[in-house]
Amino acid sequence: MSIESRLALLAASPSTALLKYIVRGIEKECLRVGSNGQLAFTSHPKALGSALTHPSITTDYSEALLEFITAPSTSIDEVLQELHEIHRYTYQHIDGELLWVSSMPCQLGTDDSIPVGQYGSSNIGKMKTVYRLGLGHRYGRLMQTIAGIHYNFSVPDELWRELQKQDGDSGSLDNYKTVGYFALIRNFRRYFWLLLYLFGAAPAVCKSFVRGREHNLVPVGDDSHSLYQPYATSLRMGKLGYQSDAQSSLIVCYNDIDQYTKTLKGALEKPYQRYADIGLKDSTGNYKQLSTNLLQIENEFYSPIRPKRNAVNGETPLEALYKHGVEYIEVRCIDLNPLVAGGIDKQTMQFIDTFLLLCLFKESPKTNNDEHRQITENQRRTVSRGRDPELQLVDGDQERNLVEWGLALIEEMRPIAATLNSAHETTDYLDVLSTMKARLEGTSLTPAAQLLVEMADNNETYYRMAMRKACEQREQFNAVALAADVVEKYQSLAAQSLQKQKDIEQSDTISFDDYLAAYYQRGKMIAESN
Repeated sequence: MSIESRLALLAASPSTALLKYIVRGIEKECLRVGSNGQLAFTSHPKALGSALTHPSITTDYSEALLEFITAPSTSIDEVLQELHEIHRYTYQHIDGELLWVSSMPCQLGTDDSIPVGQYGSSNIGKMKTVYRLGLGHRYGRLMQTIAGIHYNFSVPDELWRELQKQDGDSGSLDNYKTVGYFALIRNFRRYFWLLLYLFGAAPAVCKSFVRGREHNLVPVGDDSHSLYQPYATSLRMGKLGYQSDAQSSLIVCYNDIDQYTKTLKGALEKPYQRYADIGLKDSTGNYKQLSTNLLQIENEFYSPIRPKRNAVNGETPLEALYKHGVEYIEVRCIDLNPLVAGGIDKQTMQFIDTFLLLCLFKESPKTNNDEHRQITENQRRTVSRGRDPELQLVDGDQERNLVEWGLALIEEMRPIAATLNSAHETTDYLDVLSTMKARLEGTSLTPAAQLLVEMADNNETYYRMAMRKACEQREQFNAVALAADVVEKYQSLAAQSLQKQKDIEQSDTISFDDYLAAYYQRGKMIAESN
């Protein structure tokens, strides 16, 4: 179905109103750092609850890498309010530490000094820790200290039913949604370079991050402590970030759920010699990684977007996805923006929603290996040279100027933004497009460029700029007291999560070896059914 017919459907009442019920949520990572700006070595504060079971406050790779999770909501304002509440509550319980506001980390010591996340003595808790130990052995712990924002997005079932009716599809709604979300994902991969340009906020790093590593960064002017690429947007999404030479040969297919699960499961079962050389266990029998295959678990696959499904009854994430279909998508390429409290603002979220709807409604042909290489190349170019006005990207068998292509996509988004305005009775969405158009026409307006300007204007290193921003945001969050009922809510969640962790630990009846074997057996059954 053409995008014009989709837009005609959306423009007709009552379909327009369905856009008010888009659901989004945020998962935001940030490092705890000491007052000296160095990585915190303290344990995850008990007052924040159990990192294993708390629904809103957990950790990612490291004990020091917090992850804040907002509840799914149809209101952007509610999502941001909850995100800010979590920040305020956390600041009450981290004893003078700061929350690092940048995606690229603070001053770091040796790789081995970075504390891996701890999740208790249960089998699931041990699995989470061993998985992280494996990531450290495979890629180094420094890479795992990089932080980002994951943006979860879904459209309401009522809208899917309208689209299904328009297409004359008589199959199950779950299957129709899955096909539609995979179409969205294919288009997202084609165009997510635009998000890297508009919201990339990681053009520089502290020299300590690349100590002993090969890189092509240069000093920021006379500042030998800060390194950058002059036109960079998001070093986090480049070779210094979530990239893996081992995964470079892995082409996961997004044409449909069968091919997706088949290729990903193949990676979970594919032996990889370098990881075999690390060994599964150390000399005392302690696990060094979950497996010696190319991937330990599905989440090890680095991708700017993932199809997602909430797992139940002990299902693996991929098992849940394969059995029940896609429930929502997770955008994983958004940097923390140090210029705004909490790392993301309303305008960014409104643009992402509009962009994702374009990806959903625009024709999305099946992809192939040649396009996969083009997507990877466009990502590489945008990460390192995105703010170069002359930059050309690959578009099929030709090259196309990034700015011109970006402006064309903005124009395609206008009818969607206008419909969102009608649904929400606002002018915000078209206003956001005007703001992003200005960023395309003037690279100095991008977050990456503005951060470099702040460093220059204040004669600051990357580290000093990020420290100043972290202190400013701490004051901003602490200046607004939490309501008593909000404090009580997070205290209750913390206590409940600690009790839930104890219950899980007490309910284990099998050894960790058997638990792990059973986990991988479930994955083999999916592979066989494919």
